[in-house]
Amino acid sequence: MGVFVDAVRYIAANSDRFLEALGIHVGLALAALGLGVLIGVPLGIWAARSRIVSSVSLNVLGVLRVVPSLAVLVLVFPYLGLGFRTALVALTVLAAPPVLINTYVAYRDVDPAVVEAAVGMGMTRGQILRWIETPLALPVVLTGVRTAAGEVVASATLAAFIGGGGMGEFIVNGLAVNNVALLLVGAVPVALLALLFEGVLAVPEHLARRRVTS
Repeated sequence: MGVFVDAVRYIAANSDRFLEALGIHVGLALAALGLGVLIGVPLGIWAARSRIVSSVSLNVLGVLRVVPSLAVLVLVFPYLGLGFRTALVALTVLAAPPVLINTYVAYRDVDPAVVEAAVGMGMTRGQILRWIETPLALPVVLTGVRTAAGEVVASATLAAFIGGGGMGEFIVNGLAVNNVALLLVGAVPVALLALLFEGVLAVPEHLARRRVTS
């Protein structure tokens, strides 16, 4: 318990620094998640309609997903240098695959009979996408977003290695000086943030699932 008390005391004594790092961490995670959704959702819908697009996109992002985020940082660093942008690129690469895969699966698995019935009623392709396919696919898409959120929040600590700031600075500094309390200042809030992100995103996912099953 002593190290937790020391961690709380450190936060109280360095509240400005802590809040600044927390703000950077949350901002970085939200930006990466937003870009991951902007890339993954349209590409996933397109992949669900095209065998060529699905083959290329799923294979490429599948490979990127198994590449460690730290390795992506090293690859991007020579082009973007130190700082926020490099971390953002690496985290976006991490966020996009689960969103794309879930979107692809969700739209591909929409019952063809439902789509055919909508066509028979005279609905356009855009109307079918908006009013039929998207409501049915939304729960699975949101599951992918929630998965990506947890991964991004946890991995955003790596930004500290390239001067991107965030809660990872406390973890890196704590490891450097063998200070467990300082390490906890960064690690515990990151774990709580990951749970918070997943918990918040679980609400619209649950509502969307209830709407589909009702």
